[in-house]
Amino acid sequence: MVPRILICGDIEWAQKECDDLFNGLAELVHMDSPDRADFLANSRPGGKYDSIVGIYHRGGRTAARIGDLNKELISQLPGSVQWIASLGAGYDQIDIDACKERGIRVSNTPKAGDDATATTALYLIISALRLFSHAERDLRAGKWKSSHNPGAAHDLTGRTLAILGLGGIGLRLAELVRAFPMRVLYHNRRKVEHAPEYCEYYPAERLDEMLASADVLSVHVPLNRNTEGLVGEKMIRKLRKGAVIVNTARGKVIDEAALIRALEHGHLGAVGLDVFPDEPKVNPRLLDFPNATLLPHVGGATWETLRNMEIRALTNLRDFLTKGHGEDLVPEFRE
Repeated sequence: MVPRILICGDIEWAQKECDDLFNGLAELVHMDSPDRADFLANSRPGGKYDSIVGIYHRGGRTAARIGDLNKELISQLPGSVQWIASLGAGYDQIDIDACKERGIRVSNTPKAGDDATATTALYLIISALRLFSHAERDLRAGKWKSSHNPGAAHDLTGRTLAILGLGGIGLRLAELVRAFPMRVLYHNRRKVEHAPEYCEYYPAERLDEMLASADVLSVHVPLNRNTEGLVGEKMIRKLRKGAVIVNTARGKVIDEAALIRALEHGHLGAVGLDVFPDEPKVNPRLLDFPNATLLPHVGGATWETLRNMEIRALTNLRDFLTKGHGEDLVPEFRE
């Protein structure tokens, strides 16, 4: 009997590659459950998802139908499941501890979205410093540049960028802003040994010093129980007055209420946000700030990136079947 792989979410960009990867190797079962109750019912012995060994998980699109892969759902998956391949760098919709308890390993797709997300962060930095979003709103409203304040707009050249989390996306952003050039500082749990010389490392005991030096703080840490609300009141107020915060990671990494207060009080000069705590809902207060550049979580939404993500997630499943493991185990399984 060939192993069965459950496809949770459509394969939109790499169907041919999917067929090639699993031809003669596995039976692909496409999830057609309209809701969580139906999914759980069909995960029981004798159900259509019984005996699956791996799951392709398409993040938000899967969650829209069956919810997050939390402890309740993980505990009711067929006992045969051994691998979940998640699409995208973030995997906060999957309860990793529950997977560990069940002996289910989890992979993501790091690097596949590095360039697209880093260029999104760069756009947000440029727009926030130059107040381009505000200028575009005025133009569309027929006001030309009547409310544009050049004194509040700034060039990137010579400014200091602080990167919170120097993973693949942060490294790519560092490469991009070097062209202006910007000075690049970063904070990580540990020093990144392969980082370019121009990336200056600030350990935990020097974090306040890094924040005080930054014109822009760009957030690139994963969302987990240790990072939720990481960028809070204290960290935001350590930034120099007029600094900019950019977030292309996850909305809940930033304390949104503290961010809004800092905008209201004028402590932050601008923000650039591609992610929000309760997507697709956006706090209406953010919409009122002319110095806020806002995007609907499109950082990795390009043809090239999504295709590469699909191929990488599927390849992790293929490698699990042929080698016993995929390449991109999430860090919690490698520590």
